[in-house]
Amino acid sequence: MNLHPFVNALAALRFDNCFNPYVDRCEIHDHRDAPRRRAAALSAMVESAARAPIDAIWVGRDLGYRGGRRTGLALTDDVHIERHAQRWNFVAERPTIGLAVKERTATVIWGVLGQIDARIFLWNVFPLHPHEPGSPFTNRQHNVGERRAGEEQLNALIALLRPARIIAIGNDAALSVNRLTGTVPVFAVRHPSYGGQTQFLRQITELYDVVPHTQSMF
Repeated sequence: MNLHPFVNALAALRFDNCFNPYVDRCEIHDHRDAPRRRAAALSAMVESAARAPIDAIWVGRDLGYRGGRRTGLALTDDVHIERHAQRWNFVAERPTIGLAVKERTATVIWGVLGQIDARIFLWNVFPLHPHEPGSPFTNRQHNVGERRAGEEQLNALIALLRPARIIAIGNDAALSVNRLTGTVPVFAVRHPSYGGQTQFLRQITELYDVVPHTQSMF
């Protein structure tokens, strides 16, 4: 399988207590070829996005165990993987088995993306799923070493996709993005979790001039 060099670089990242969805397989929830499916989807997405300048990269913090760990796509859960692929004109094979799992953050993100036609690439500061030792289905914040590796990949992605702006989702993402770029405008917005949904939606709808609407997390 020929992958984009950017995805090959991600697949080579190894850290303790981290799940790399492009090489690691979950024995409970994954198809046998899940790493291949996730790597192929991300590679197709990068190829499509790189063909022309994009409006923005939306940057979160880490892959979550209910979202990107399963799909290999930032800010995207099982429920929204097909819509994500359609935005970049390819077909994605769902990597996981059983009922589709919904993630809170992905639900909010895709609720507002449905109102926006711009070319938006979703990413995270740390592109793997960091978890607590011995507890793969938990989320933890990336550490300093992981952040540095993630920022290196994010810097490469910015150079590759040439976004007109970057939308940093949450304070951690804003800190990293502002360390990396002095030429691309950065807009920091509230993370939609932990009571931030209303403010996040208001900020995004103002940035993209769309009509805000109330949505349920479930």
